[in-house]
Amino acid sequence: MTPADLAGRIAFTAGPTEMARASAARLVARYGDCSTDDARAVVALGGDGLMLATMHDMLGREIPVYGMNCGSVGFLMNPYHEDELPARLARAQEVVLHPLRMHAITGTGAVEEALALNEVSLLRQLGQTAKIRITIDGQVRLSELICDGILISTPAGSTAYNLSAHGPIVPLSANLLPLTPISAFRPRRWRGALLPASADVLFEVLEAEKRPVAAVADSEEVRDVRSVAVTEDRSVGVRVLFDPGQGLSERIIAEQFTV
Repeated sequence: MTPADLAGRIAFTAGPTEMARASAARLVARYGDCSTDDARAVVALGGDGLMLATMHDMLGREIPVYGMNCGSVGFLMNPYHEDELPARLARAQEVVLHPLRMHAITGTGAVEEALALNEVSLLRQLGQTAKIRITIDGQVRLSELICDGILISTPAGSTAYNLSAHGPIVPLSANLLPLTPISAFRPRRWRGALLPASADVLFEVLEAEKRPVAAVADSEEVRDVRSVAVTEDRSVGVRVLFDPGQGLSERIIAEQFTV
């Protein structure tokens, strides 16, 4: 992809903040705008939340996403600069991210599916702690976890909610999925596990009437679940662009040395 290929073929999307929308207006005036159907690249202007939503929109499509930070943390974003945007996109390094697929069954028997680029989390809905059985590849590994919740994350998502819950940061090349409890009460010292990316994970909610649990795939919530199966889905992916020397793999490694 060359700068000439990108002329008039960049689609812009912006978060709700005044800064993001003003930045989008300036960039559109300078470089034009087009629909995502006609775009060679999508530029997301905002924070990590807007970037994650844009990545979901582009799942399964060949159009790469390039984020520019108009928010706060911006872990998934590149620095905001307006000059020579087509050349910057042409030089960018690409990584393909694959999501987790959540298959949830609710108390009514309804089946809900969703994709997660960061994590799938199970969370207690009321004051009672959750009780969850964990089965990996058909074998019960933990017959009863009493907790506020549990999550399984992608490597890319290991620096997000997983890290806040004291889970391990996982390099993209590791082919591992962190499984991290949230405020575990029993087993009291259980800190979670690292699972192979090929693992089939099943969470079963125990005493579900008394201890209701919701499942969340990134921002998509399903309430009153009875069981949640999670696997990595490598049949679908999203292309994400980063400035040279600032790729996602480097950021994940550098995050482990942040003090």
